[in-house]
Amino acid sequence: MTKARDIMTGGAECVQARETVLDAARKMKDLGVGALPICGEDNKLKGTLTDRDIVVKVLGEGKDPATCPAGNLAQGEAVTIGADDDAEEILRTMTQHKVRRLPVIDGHDLVGVVAQADVARALPDPKVGDLIQALSTD
Repeated sequence: MTKARDIMTGGAECVQARETVLDAARKMKDLGVGALPICGEDNKLKGTLTDRDIVVKVLGEGKDPATCPAGNLAQGEAVTIGADDDAEEILRTMTQHKVRRLPVIDGHDLVGVVAQADVARALPDPKVGDLIQALSTD
């Protein structure tokens, strides 16, 4: 059975909670990604920051990205998947929490990210279609 570690994009980098949103945006640009996990001082995952969060919650609200800490945008408990969790669990978690990206952890260590595109490449079309439909509805 396909596991998260088989389809994830490895080498995920965090933005530290104390770093600014501007720092995070620059890191996203340099890495060519649209989201970054937010890690605290203890290196534990606090949440995920997306490019949409930056536009809507920072710029759209008139906040200064050069002074707004990335950690201020982490909400609730981070939704993650274990590296050895199977594809069905990935689908269930993405659907239940309506997320397009899942940080992959091995113990407490961030080891990668599974994105909707990774799932689409790895799983049969009907299951991918169900996931896309679930994530596209409010």
